[in-house]
Amino acid sequence: MCGIVGYVGPCDAVPILMDGLHRLEYRGYDSAGVAVYHQGTIHVRKTAGRLERLGELLSAEPISGTPGIAHTRWATHGEPSDANAHPHTDPSGKFAVVHNGIIENYRELRRSLIDLGHSFSSQTDSEVIPHLVAVKRAETGDTLEALRLALKSTRGAYALGLITADEPDTIYAAREGSPLVIGIGEKEYFIASDVPALLNRVSRVIYLNDGEVARLTPEGLTVIDSDGRTVRHAAVPIGIAEEAADRAGFETFMLKEIHEQPRVLRSLLDGHVRNGEEIVFDTGTIDRSFLRRVERIMIVSCGTAFYAGLYGKLLLEHLTEIAVECDLGSEFRYRAPKFDRNTLIIAVSQSGETADTLASVRMARGRGAPVLSICNVPGSTLVRESQAVFYTNAGPEIGVASTKAFTAQLMAFALFTFYLGRLRGEIASTQLQELLGALQRVPDAIHYVLNSTALIRGIADKHHAGPSALYLGRRFNFPTALEGALKNKEISYQHAEGYAAGEMKHGPIALISEYMPVICICTATEDELYEKMLSNVKEVQARHGRIIVVANTGDQAAAELAEDIIYVPKVREEFSPLVNVVALQLLAYYAAQARGNDIDKPRNLAKSVTVE
Repeated sequence: MCGIVGYVGPCDAVPILMDGLHRLEYRGYDSAGVAVYHQGTIHVRKTAGRLERLGELLSAEPISGTPGIAHTRWATHGEPSDANAHPHTDPSGKFAVVHNGIIENYRELRRSLIDLGHSFSSQTDSEVIPHLVAVKRAETGDTLEALRLALKSTRGAYALGLITADEPDTIYAAREGSPLVIGIGEKEYFIASDVPALLNRVSRVIYLNDGEVARLTPEGLTVIDSDGRTVRHAAVPIGIAEEAADRAGFETFMLKEIHEQPRVLRSLLDGHVRNGEEIVFDTGTIDRSFLRRVERIMIVSCGTAFYAGLYGKLLLEHLTEIAVECDLGSEFRYRAPKFDRNTLIIAVSQSGETADTLASVRMARGRGAPVLSICNVPGSTLVRESQAVFYTNAGPEIGVASTKAFTAQLMAFALFTFYLGRLRGEIASTQLQELLGALQRVPDAIHYVLNSTALIRGIADKHHAGPSALYLGRRFNFPTALEGALKNKEISYQHAEGYAAGEMKHGPIALISEYMPVICICTATEDELYEKMLSNVKEVQARHGRIIVVANTGDQAAAELAEDIIYVPKVREEFSPLVNVVALQLLAYYAAQARGNDIDKPRNLAKSVTVE
């Protein structure tokens, strides 16, 4: 969730650290700080608030030196404040640490350290780490071993960087459950919680595995596991270009990423469709014979990825004979789910580091169930722990509110469903050609929506001030309604709820008044649900709700009921969510803009949720 950057080498660390933190701002944070070594002392500057405040502090109280570590914090233990900001030090000031994750047993560790005479200056769980390292360093005389032993006494998740005044040319790193990468330069090394921080610095990285601890100096790298055994890592090239993490002339990353969706979806189609009639998919170590006979699939995911999973469930059950469940990763392992090695687990995560999804995957693997992941980040923990991977290849998604990753996940589910249906003989060749023909039209339909931004902006300007909004959809577009409402909540801060339209009468109808915008998705014009959806819209109209309809171009019946209408091209109903959700992304975007919000960095949110 938070951002970590570290550097050891011949250059002044401070500008490198600040540049890296700026590149990680998309992850979400509420405070920031840096620590560097200079002439035998660790110097720390940290503050609550945005990086601009840290920059002002560094201008007023300059520091320089190397090595250095830096951090942007998303509060878990203790409110956002100067004292709770990272880096944290031990009482002597000789050890400084930045930490992502949660130390679950920090209370008992803190009590034992206080009994030894230690005092603490923050409310955080993270502050126990430099204290523990100081104790173990005094016992062992070796910082790498001290860090390993200190971390073995903790319970929870961490990615961390550490520097010490005793070693002016060394930085330490460790990882358990939270992502951390090591960038390899020429006589210099970097650490970061995410690759974009290093895009302009290095071309090769190492992904640390859980339980590993590393020592980095300009002369080389040493990695050990939790038992102290030396580990060898092969460096891998960074697979994304620096310009992919640039706004490219758009006013925000989110707007850029909304506009990238047609290209991302075409790329997925080009990569997985051969000759317009065959789906290409690498099943990894999952045997094709297992996929032919599997009778049950369980999808686990969180947030926006959960709504993609709901769509996947609907499509899989619509086109195959497989029973499918969809679970929130944060609930899955606590509800005693019933499955075994004959169940296929599909885990969905943009980052591949979502803590609750990873915990669910580990439970599944412990029971012998094969795991297929739908993921955007090569080298991520989820990818490494899955038997097969469907890469969404959406490129870096910098905006905190997911857009292109979501539609790429929907496309991945569609293509995997086609693959599975053909493999099992449940989708005929002619049916597949029809489905693919319809799916190929989706990117152009999205372009149509992107060309309607002036209309959508006007609707957002008109309705953004209301205290709440209701989103209604049916069948394939029920998840679309959920995702549209989530986008609105995330970036405009207008309360919003997504509902299956048929459920409106069971409670939400009581909220409808002349002050409430109600967004109704009415694009299934050749389906029996279309008339039912129009009936739901009339129920809203009878209660004077402010009706905004998403409908197929030329739909007069819907237009007669709507105060405002967003027309989208007609596509096959199964694939309409990929088009309709883009209209809702833009609606949320321009509502947030009208409210004057920081769209790429919405309050209280983090891009990659690496704590449970």
